Amino acid sequence: MKIIENPCRDSWSELATRVAANSNTVELRVMEIISQVKRYGDSAVLSYSGKFDGVIPDSLLVEKEYIESCKEQIGVELKNAIEIAASNIEKFHKAQMPKDIDMEIIPGVRCVRRSFPIGRVGIYIPGGGAPLFSTVLMLAIPAKIAGCREVVLFTPPDLNGMVNPVIAYTAARFGVNTIVRAGGAQAIAAMAYGTESIKKVNKIFGPGNQYVTTAKQIVSKDVAIDMAAGPSELMVIADSSSDPAFVAADLLSQAEHGPDSQVILLTNDKSLAKRVIEQVDIQKRGLPRKKEIESSLSGSMVIIFNKMEDIIGFANEYAPEHLIVSTEEPWSLSAEIRAAGSIFIGNYSPESVGDYASGTNHTLPTGGWARSASGLGTESFMHQITYQEVTIEGMNSLGETVSIMAANESLEGHKNAVEIRLKEIRRRDQKS
Repeated sequence: MKIIENPCRDSWSELATRVAANSNTVELRVMEIISQVKRYGDSAVLSYSGKFDGVIPDSLLVEKEYIESCKEQIGVELKNAIEIAASNIEKFHKAQMPKDIDMEIIPGVRCVRRSFPIGRVGIYIPGGGAPLFSTVLMLAIPAKIAGCREVVLFTPPDLNGMVNPVIAYTAARFGVNTIVRAGGAQAIAAMAYGTESIKKVNKIFGPGNQYVTTAKQIVSKDVAIDMAAGPSELMVIADSSSDPAFVAADLLSQAEHGPDSQVILLTNDKSLAKRVIEQVDIQKRGLPRKKEIESSLSGSMVIIFNKMEDIIGFANEYAPEHLIVSTEEPWSLSAEIRAAGSIFIGNYSPESVGDYASGTNHTLPTGGWARSASGLGTESFMHQITYQEVTIEGMNSLGETVSIMAANESLEGHKNAVEIRLKEIRRRDQKS
């Protein structure tokens, strides 16, 4: 990890800049994949599966018999862990259900806002060396709470043409209607535009590699997406009260996600920084994903500031996906943070608990988007409609205001829509 001491404020923006995940080459390849899926449907998706995943499944839709058989492949210990995590996620996301608003703004003017579930959602679950069944919980559970009618899961097939049994089991357990064995940009294209066997969805959710992320960005002009989530990030703010072994373990837990993940330690204690680096070297020897960890650490940083106010300032500049505040007064410091996806408070709140079982959602903004965007929640699976009703009393109160504003925007049609009603109201009043 690169060590930087007291960087000047002018350099903060550069230090907070992520390496671009997408290139023109990736975008061109993804556009070609999307074009082929739109044109050839199932056959294109299956062809790309053979090219990128090394297998062409018999069909895109996973058979119900296989999904049912996955129940027997999952051990009791893991099933119990999934149930505990799901219970916590469900509690927190049920509390997020939006309340309808129905109010009289002024006499005769009523405004209403109501929330409705998105009808059909697609959730993407990466496969590979780390099948993220936890992401199934983070997406399927709030979709179910929101009341989404259909949830369709897409995940890459393994070399036998099957999907990971834990992913299949978790999906079925928490309300997923259909599982599709397809990954990569071709899966995103199938979600967005549909094929012979797959109906297009109303919104796409889920993380993925740069091809998946690029595909989501491209199709977003035609279908809603959750966010363009990039490589994982973790920032730890630590001081002399922190346990260096804990901090090192947290940094390594995120570094193992992949070579383009970034971890950053901010501290005002040079001695702590040294001990954390020593612990990183010791602990990484016992972890299996060494290649990913080493690559991630090569692009990661330890930044030492003299002043805690500079640490807070840089944290807000960087806007991390995950932020652990492991300091003497963590809640007080956290109150100063205005840009982070999810914050973990104190020495005993590792980022891992948020990834799996605390109850918060682990699908979070990356790449600095936490300055203006939020992580997923129940409302992400819903949309809102507003209503307004204006009575004669309300038109008498508000009509002139609207007429004046419309006239000053040179929108005479808007003005006329109000004036014609006001004239009719006056005519009736005179008649009576």
